[in-house]
Amino acid sequence: MGTQRSEIFGRMVSFLNLDTDGLRRVVLESMVEAREFTVASLHESVSRRLEVSRKAIASMVGYICSRLGILHVNKKSYRAPKSYVLRDEYADLARAVLTNL
Repeated sequence: MGTQRSEIFGRMVSFLNLDTDGLRRVVLESMVEAREFTVASLHESVSRRLEVSRKAIASMVGYICSRLGILHVNKKSYRAPKSYVLRDEYADLARAVLTNL
């Protein structure tokens, strides 16, 4: 495993170890399933399993994007919402972390 991949793997493990209510795991699982999503679509997916606000999902997506570095952000136009894409090189790492923890 490359140094960058092992560093991101460690960050994901730490991220999930701080999960007290299961929200982080559900969000990460939903991201892996969807691969490309907006905050609204991810909130819809997560709220089927847990009661959570859209603001909490937006905050968590921002945290994952900036701290874990596994997402790519697309903004097609000025008025369009941001769409997030799980990077292909880290999708397998996310699956591995979710199955092991």
